[in-house]
Amino acid sequence: MNEDIEFILDSTKEAMDNAIKHLEKQFINIRAGKATPAMLGSVMVNYYGSQTPIGQVANINTPDGRTITVQPWEKNMLQEIERGIAYANLGFNPMNNGDILIISVPPLTEERRRDLAKQAKAEAEDAKVSIRTARKDANNEIKKNDDISEDIKKNTEIDVQQMTDRHVKKVDELFELKEKEIMTV
Repeated sequence: MNEDIEFILDSTKEAMDNAIKHLEKQFINIRAGKATPAMLGSVMVNYYGSQTPIGQVANINTPDGRTITVQPWEKNMLQEIERGIAYANLGFNPMNNGDILIISVPPLTEERRRDLAKQAKAEAEDAKVSIRTARKDANNEIKKNDDISEDIKKNTEIDVQQMTDRHVKKVDELFELKEKEIMTV
């Protein structure tokens, strides 16, 4: 197989795989009712002047499905962690007992579940757009390469379309799972 074609297919597959990985990360941030440490994944804390992920300054646990506990490794970081959680605008109101922060995760209302499902759908659509953009870029690269015969160009475009279809199907499957997770009470 032509090296140019191999490079185009490899870089296209990588771009599509990255779109799926990004979608999975976004889905982790969409709350599905049960408390998880990943819910605080976007929280940054001012740790001696530099913004640091909360997971690097504290231990995060979920003793049950409705509670998250944050235990800082240094007691003097409690207020900074509390500030970081408030600044992340996650809708949590942590209680500070002097040693740890306790976050009660309220149950989701039906309306909030529908909003989260819409948010998940929007993320899935963004992933599909990224996948289709990778397909378009690959097809443009194939068309402008004069070293490749017309037959090979057509076959490569078919390969790219099949790759696109597989990735779009994967996005749909991930969305279905997330939507089921969100809507399950």
